[in-house]
Amino acid sequence: MNSDSSYSPPVDRLLTYKDCRKLKKWPNYPELFGFTAEHIPDLIRMATDPALNWADSDSLEVWAPIHAWRALGQLHTEAAIAPLLSVADELEESEWFGEELPEVFALIGAAAIQPCKNFLADNSHPFHSRITAAFCLEKIGNTHPELRSECVAALTEQLSHFQKNSPELNGFLVSYLLDLKAVESASTMERAFAAKWVDDSIAGDWLDVQYLLGLISRAELRERRFTVDAEHLAKKATNPIAAPPRGFGGTRKLSSKKSKKK
Repeated sequence: MNSDSSYSPPVDRLLTYKDCRKLKKWPNYPELFGFTAEHIPDLIRMATDPALNWADSDSLEVWAPIHAWRALGQLHTEAAIAPLLSVADELEESEWFGEELPEVFALIGAAAIQPCKNFLADNSHPFHSRITAAFCLEKIGNTHPELRSECVAALTEQLSHFQKNSPELNGFLVSYLLDLKAVESASTMERAFAAKWVDDSIAGDWLDVQYLLGLISRAELRERRFTVDAEHLAKKATNPIAAPPRGFGGTRKLSSKKSKKK
C-alpha cells in the first residue's frame, strides 16, 4: 500500500473499492460500508492522506480520498471542513477536488460558510484554491435556500474589494453571484465593471450581467450593445488597433482549473 499508515475496517475497503470514473453517481457510502461517527477520524485521515492523493494514477488507492471525502459529506461531518481546506492548496490543480469539495460542503451546510469565506479572503492562497472556496459558497447557497443570503453576502463582500482581487477572481465571483441570482449585489458588480477590473470572458460584461440578472430586457441589451459597437467603430477609425467589441452574451466558464487526472 502506498499510504504510510494503515486503515481499519471498514474504512480500509475504500482502498480497493472502485475507479470513480466508472461510477455514474455517488454511492450511499454510510449505507454501503456501514460508516458511522466512529469512522470519521479515519475517513478524514484518508481524504487528506498525501500518499493516497498522489498515488499511482493506475491504482485503485488513488481514488480512496475521493470516496472518503464523499462519505464525510454524506455523514454531514463538520469536523472535516478545516482538514479538507488545509489540503486545498496542495490539490488546487485537481479537477476532482475542485469540483467535488463544493458538493461535499453543500452536504455539510452552514458550518462551512465562514471557513470558506475566510479562505477566499486570504490572498496567500493560490488562485485556483480560492476559486474552489468561492464555488463552495455558491453551491451551499443554491443547495440550501435558507443559507443563500449569507453566501451571497460572503461573495459580494469579497467582490467589494475588487481592486485587491485579480480581474479573473472578480470574474468568477460575478459568475457565482449570477448562479445565485444575486440581484441585490448588482451595485457592487457595477462598480467593479466600471473600474474595468473584471475579466469579462468569464461571466460576460456589465451589459451581459444586467441581462442575466433580469435588469434589462433582451431588446434593451441589443440596443445598448449596438451603441457600444457603434462607439467602438468610431474609436477604431482613429485607433486601428482597438480591441474588438464583445458580442451578445458572455462566455461563462464553470472552471478555469487546469486539467489533471488523478
